[in-house]
Parts: sequence; C-alpha cells; structure tokens
Amino acid sequence: MSQTSTERMDVATEAAEENTSPGRNGRRRATFNRLPVTGLRKLTSESVEVAFGVPEELEDDYDYLPGQYVALRAQIGGQEVRRSYSICAEPRPGEIRVAIKKDVGGIFSTWANEELAVGDELDVMNPQGAFTSKTRLTSMNHPEDLAREEVRRDKSAHVVAIAAGSGITPIMAIARSLMRASPTTSIDVVYANRSAMDVMFAEELGDLKDKFPSRLALHHVLSREQRISPLMSGRIDPEKLDELLDRVLQVETVNEWFLCGPFELVQLCRDALKERGVPEDKVRFELFSTGKPEKPAGQQGREVTVDPEGENFQISFTLDGNSGKVDTPKSANETVLNAALRVRPDVPFACAGGVCGTCRAKVVSGDFTMEENFALEKDEVESGYVLTCQTRPTSDSLEVDFDA
Repeated sequence: MSQTSTERMDVATEAAEENTSPGRNGRRRATFNRLPVTGLRKLTSESVEVAFGVPEELEDDYDYLPGQYVALRAQIGGQEVRRSYSICAEPRPGEIRVAIKKDVGGIFSTWANEELAVGDELDVMNPQGAFTSKTRLTSMNHPEDLAREEVRRDKSAHVVAIAAGSGITPIMAIARSLMRASPTTSIDVVYANRSAMDVMFAEELGDLKDKFPSRLALHHVLSREQRISPLMSGRIDPEKLDELLDRVLQVETVNEWFLCGPFELVQLCRDALKERGVPEDKVRFELFSTGKPEKPAGQQGREVTVDPEGENFQISFTLDGNSGKVDTPKSANETVLNAALRVRPDVPFACAGGVCGTCRAKVVSGDFTMEENFALEKDEVESGYVLTCQTRPTSDSLEVDFDA
C-alpha cells in the first residue's frame, strides 16, 4: 500500500465534542441544497463576491468555522460542473459568502463572473474543510466566543498568514473573526499579487487595518509593480521569503501559520518553516491547485465499460447507510470515486483533485494506492481514511465506508 499524506494538527472543538453541526475535525456529511444568489459584488475586474441566502430551516446545516469552504454545482454548457470556494465572511446566520476569481480557461469561474445573476439558484454543499484555527469558535455563529483560555492568557498570541491571489479568501474570514474575538491576538498578513489592481478585498483589508492598527499588519507583495520597499516588489522566491521571515515576521513569536495559494508557494513556505524548526502542528495550509495540471482531476465522469468475463476489481461501499457494489476493469486504472459514481450519482465529491477532502471514506478491507493527498490529516490516514478520488484498488476486492 502506497500513499502520500500531509500532516495537520488536531482541530477538535467544543462543537465537535458536543456533536453539533460539524463532525470530528470540522467534517460532516456533505450534502447539496438549492440556495438563491442574494448578492453579487465585483472585487476586481477578474473576481466577484457571491452571497447566498440560507433559509432558517437550513441554518444549522450551513453553520461554519472561519476558513471552511463550500462546493458549488451548476449546469454549464450542458454539463455538470463542480468547484470549491472558500467562505470569505465571518460566520453569520442566514448567509454564505464566497469569492470567485476568474481563471484562464476556467469554465465555472468565467461563468460566475460573467453570467451569474442575483436571483439565480445554485446547488451549494454545506461547509466542509479543516483549514481552521486552533483558536476555535466554540459556537460557530458567535465569533465573540472564539478565543480559548490559553490564548487569553497569552498576551503575545501571534498568527501569520501568507496568501496569494484568491488565497486571501479564507484568510479574510479567519482574520475578521480572530480580531473581533480576541483582544490579545496579533496577525501579520503577507499577500502576494501581480499588481494593486489584482488585490481582492483591498478596501476590506484596509478597513480591518484601520480598525486594529496595532494588532494587524498588512504586507502587500506585488510581482509586477515597483513598490517603495524592494522587499515588497517581485515574486516571493526563496530569497525573498527568507528575508521576510528574518526581517518582518518574527518566526520565533508565531503561534500559528496559515498558508493559502498555489502549490509552489505553499510548498516553498512549508519547506522554509520546516528548515527553521517550526513544528508541523503550527502550520495550516490549503491549496488552490496541486501544481500538476497535466493530470485529470479524479477522472470523475469518465466512461468505463465493464466486461463481466474480464478481470475486474470489485468495490463495495456504504453511503447513507446503504450498501453498493461495482466492478471496475483492472486495465482501466479507475478511481474508487469514478467507479462508485457509476452506480450512485450522489457520492460526495467537489474538487476531485485530492485537495478538498469531500470524497473522504474509510477503508474497511482490501489493499489500495492513494496517489495524492493534500486534505487528510496524519491521524486520518493512519486510521485508514482515503480520498476516493485518488484511490485505486490493488486487491481483488476493496470495501470503503463513506459514512465512517
């Protein structure tokens, strides 16, 4: 059995301990509901903030922790398209807000920026994800309860976020909630963009800085604009990152790190922090891409024809308490997710690229390989959990449980 794992800290919360909305580590059963678009606001020429209304009867299902994401599902050009977007606002009842940046060739992001309108309805998955602070909300729609006792006692509590482009989206929710909840927490935000015109939430970041001038430090790094400080001009490469860590961020005082953006930047930061002896349980990270665009994401929807007389793997699975089985040709190299979707279209998934964790399931029996994993925590992998979009059977039979 071969598998790749990332290591993140345990993020248990009082909400999880009380068995409220999210389950262990902020996870819960992924389900879609039809929600109306109640607001659209351009952030830059290439990005838009989308607000969804949440009816009162669904408020518990859409309660969330700052830093979590939702998956959106729409029919575009005759095909179903799903994409995951981080929630950008503090938790509040009755509303979910996400920011969508247009990607070159991006089907969903282009459609959302150019065609989506107020009054439209989209399928919105309930919030998922573990890119959340160890300084946690105890009741998710009450950010004033966020600060834990040890943080209240620690007058030097210090959080650093390094983000690029749309990676600022979850950082907005986290920073707003931390600033409001904990009078002792300070935050440094390093935000990389091409130019000032590309800065998402520029006004909101400025307002937050004005409101908390002694506790929030903003460091805008622009790759295609010359700034007064050479340190804040150009791409964040290893040399610039070392200089930021040496001169600006005071690594030894940081209680928690948040890294969000493309694979190359996140990995660069993780490696640099590891070299400086920063414990892995202090570093939270989220990817917006895996850095391997040549690989199809999870193969979801790929057509596979099974020869009953041929050599097949048999995949068994449990979903919503019901059992299912599907054969997959050994020659097809098919993922568990793709195979399961052929007999159960409601199998949960979002990115299908090993990043979000929505398709998580526990292996009950059998052998497998898991190609990529940028979502599961170390203890989950050790307990037998896999990303089904990246997992393929290697034994004649494989059984997984989506309900575990």
